[in-house]
Amino acid sequence: MCGIVGYIGKKNVKDVLLTGLKALEYRGYDSAGIALRNDDEIQIIKNTGRIKKLEQKINQTKLIKATSGIAHTRWATHGEANITNAHPHQVGKITLVHNGIIENMEELKTKLLNKGYEFKTETDTEVVAALIDSYLDNDIIDALYKAVDDIVGSYALGIISEDDKEHLYALRKDSPLLLGIGQEENFFASDLTALTDYTNKFIFLEEGEIAKLSQNKIELIGANHTQIAPEIKEINIEESEKGKQGYEHFMLKEIMEEPVVLEKTIKPYLNNLDLLPDLSTYKQIHIVACGSAMYAGLIGKYLIEKYAGIPCTAEVASEYRYKNNIYDRKTLVILVSQSGETADTIAAMREAKKQGITTMAIVNVKTSTIAREVDIPLFIEAGPEIAVATTKAYLLQVALFSLIAFKLAKNNLENPDKILKDFEKIPRIVKEILDKRENYKEIANQIYQNENAFFIGRQMDFAICEEGSLKLKEVSYIHCEAKEAGELKHGTISLINKGMPVFGIITDENLRDKTLANIKEVESRGAKTFIITTDKLKTSDKDITVPNTSAFTVVLEIVPILQLIAYETAKLRGCDIDKPKNLAKSVTVE
Repeated sequence: MCGIVGYIGKKNVKDVLLTGLKALEYRGYDSAGIALRNDDEIQIIKNTGRIKKLEQKINQTKLIKATSGIAHTRWATHGEANITNAHPHQVGKITLVHNGIIENMEELKTKLLNKGYEFKTETDTEVVAALIDSYLDNDIIDALYKAVDDIVGSYALGIISEDDKEHLYALRKDSPLLLGIGQEENFFASDLTALTDYTNKFIFLEEGEIAKLSQNKIELIGANHTQIAPEIKEINIEESEKGKQGYEHFMLKEIMEEPVVLEKTIKPYLNNLDLLPDLSTYKQIHIVACGSAMYAGLIGKYLIEKYAGIPCTAEVASEYRYKNNIYDRKTLVILVSQSGETADTIAAMREAKKQGITTMAIVNVKTSTIAREVDIPLFIEAGPEIAVATTKAYLLQVALFSLIAFKLAKNNLENPDKILKDFEKIPRIVKEILDKRENYKEIANQIYQNENAFFIGRQMDFAICEEGSLKLKEVSYIHCEAKEAGELKHGTISLINKGMPVFGIITDENLRDKTLANIKEVESRGAKTFIITTDKLKTSDKDITVPNTSAFTVVLEIVPILQLIAYETAKLRGCDIDKPKNLAKSVTVE
């Protein structure tokens, strides 16, 4: 997730940078570093691991008397997490920190190698530093614009130029970066929480703008060196609100945490699948849960049945507990609950245990009733989830079901090593998807004035639709239904009218044309359709696409899009996003 801090002023530069980095720790990282500069030199100090390790290293180092500096927490993408790859990076006269992904890194690197540049790291960031340096003549602004014209990808950049001792520079595309204004000091950071100890005045840097920061001034520069008048916003964050880490709502904060908690949850199992319980001896599996947790279970049902061949049901706990459930000694009941205190799920667990059936739980709160009473607890690492509408916890529940299904089916799969690689890269892919938040805002702008909507899909895509529909209705209060795409014509299509939003989910190549035909049916009746699919299965340039990965991981790419669409729609409708009416976080009554 990465974090950036920059400072120029009269305070102790090292202290300001470390304070900012500590405020950004929630974003997730595996290394950190700072660059201090004065009129004579630039000093770089980096380390792997937590910021406290970097701080210890800094305290053991003789520091220059700095007037400005930049700092970074890195979440490894290009190259492993080591000191060499940690930021800041220095090439020629340019020292910089970078958040984002440079997609044409190899092309640029080849071009720069041909110009005589040598590279010490595996990172795309070092390539950016070299690229800017290659264009550096007398005017750094020209060099920056020439460099970003060459770049394909996302970036937030904080820059020191050896030729300009009185300024720092910052610019961005698809990655957040804002500026802070102080008294005889100025700042930049990827999150305002890094700066709230020092200022309440901020400028939100727009794409295409270059910020030039001196001790007493911030200039915004556009193309052709045009001056842009900054819009300064005063934002006061109460201590009680700082838990949101600067985000407007806990729901948004928790969505943006997904790449970090996803990696934290799945990484131990990717290193050793044997840490997952062996479910291969069970002849049938009952998944029991409520709300989003049940829809996570529905994903698990499809994956386990299709790839492992074990009969599996996914049922709402409030119904399951009153059924005449048919068990045998080879039945496993899997309970799913974020809080571990969901009353109906607890009751279903206890009923199964009375019958002598083995119970397993996927749960977030390790001290909860379900975690304590279940036979086999399996924990997600979501951390606190404050918003009533679950986001990161649901995604992690799906991730564990996907891993369980993969382990069960591994020996029968055609290319298990490729699927394992998909799991390994999925946190980075989710991060890239979340970085495209502006795209989902545009969709929200198109639907927020509607009072009805549909999600349609087939098989596992229908399970995704269930969660997408629930998320939209519970935070935006738009009446929304999920429907099996092939079932539309059996009555439901009568509700389609002109301008109604219909979301079609397509991730299964075998079902693509069938679902697309159903989408055409609603379009012919006036619906406004949005297709969410993989880049391999896209039907037109209007589609919202995600990278084509295995069936075990593609859900983890689609769902964050639906969460952000729901969030942005609710925001436009003025809803109480974190605390939707009539809902509670932990449903402890039947």
